[in-house]
Amino acid sequence: MRGFVAVDLGASSGRVLAGRVGGGVLTVSEAHRFANRPVRVGGTLHWDVLGLYAGVLDGLRAAGRVGGSPVSVGIDSWAVDFGLLDADGVLLGNPVHYRDARTDGVSEQVYGRMDAADLYANTGIQHASFNTVHQLVAASGTPQFAAARQALLIPDLMSYWLTGVAGTEATNASTTQLLDPRSGRWSSAVMDALGLDPGLFPPLRLPGEAAGALTAEVLAETGLRGPVRVTAVGSHDTASAVVGVPADGSRFAYISSGTWSLVGVELDAPVLTEESRRANFTNELGVDGTVRYLRNVMGLWLLQECMRYWDRLGRPQSLERLLDEAAQVPALRSLVDAADPAFLAPGDMPDRIAAACRRAGEPVPETPGEMVRCIVDSLALAYRGAVLDAQRLAAHAVDVVHIVGGGALNTLLCQVTSDACGLPVVAGPTEAAALGNLLIQARAAGSVTGSLADLRRLLRETQPLRRYEPCGDAGDWARAADRLPV
Repeated sequence: MRGFVAVDLGASSGRVLAGRVGGGVLTVSEAHRFANRPVRVGGTLHWDVLGLYAGVLDGLRAAGRVGGSPVSVGIDSWAVDFGLLDADGVLLGNPVHYRDARTDGVSEQVYGRMDAADLYANTGIQHASFNTVHQLVAASGTPQFAAARQALLIPDLMSYWLTGVAGTEATNASTTQLLDPRSGRWSSAVMDALGLDPGLFPPLRLPGEAAGALTAEVLAETGLRGPVRVTAVGSHDTASAVVGVPADGSRFAYISSGTWSLVGVELDAPVLTEESRRANFTNELGVDGTVRYLRNVMGLWLLQECMRYWDRLGRPQSLERLLDEAAQVPALRSLVDAADPAFLAPGDMPDRIAAACRRAGEPVPETPGEMVRCIVDSLALAYRGAVLDAQRLAAHAVDVVHIVGGGALNTLLCQVTSDACGLPVVAGPTEAAALGNLLIQARAAGSVTGSLADLRRLLRETQPLRRYEPCGDAGDWARAADRLPV
């Protein structure tokens, strides 16, 4: 077996995991975890990217103590956000957070330059106010943007600082709304229409390709023995998470469940129809030429923000107790549209959910348990809609739903999702993104071989999984969907 390190950066925390792969064995252990706390300065919400990088270095040092110097390091993170570098490769300020208000109203500017239907036909990416194209248009005209010579997506920025080599990994590049999913290349039509310099992003690289090696400075800082490669993985965390789905065959849907929930199917080609655009489905590149055809759902952010709100009020809640209380609340008592933009910003989530219930004529949750049940049922209903729509729009049948990521530990959410979809749910692994990250590195190093199906077989043989079967009346969920506004 050989050692590999997965750096997995999430919206609320970063983790560095040490893995061993080879000979039918796949193990992973957390070497280091650190907070990812956005910072508001001068009215703008930023990522503390230097703090993140320090956490990565600390994690590499800890991983070396756990398993010795690794063969390779791979980095994945959330999508769309980027840092701007000047002509000397120096970062021009902390990257702006996708939840910042700078993109409010920018969609009108973007679609004034390129019609929404044309933008989708060229990129296959769903509308979201925080997409990279909207952020770039919002930044254009600023002194910082005028000085920028390169834009690096978050995992590419980390890789650049570790190796001194700049590149743009393809799965994350596809989320920018600047890539053609058919050719896998930058869309000159979109760049031209939006007045963006095609040279702003460095050359593309695919998962499994070399991204450089840890510099002497990094080796000295972390205590690792060189050479240590940095390998491009599915640097969008969902791309790595989908590699980490332990599916048997192709008739599956996945829910990568974390702060966001990404719900979709794996395809061989994008779906670029007008009906797909109107359904707000996105076509993101996956590993080995696949397409992640999915819809973004607000996800566990709703629950996380409620818990932060109660903490601030001095009424901290135990997640285990909340879920126990929620399980005692009748199903489908209160529902909200989990995709409501009113839930995007941080703060006061229980109040906003209550207000949404009032607008929809739904009973207002009065206790934390009722609030959590509203969130769980609303998420499951959104998952149901996404799974049904994906099958219809892509002509791709689904026999089972896989939930991976942190949401796989939420037994109530998993069972309710099975009930809502009327399909078995297989929950796990919780570390799907890190495992997918490690598997791509290990395959590039020759420690494992084969296709995605072979990698997923190894996952089924080595990772703990739990299966849920649907119960109750599926018609209740169909009727519940009619209660929400279209």
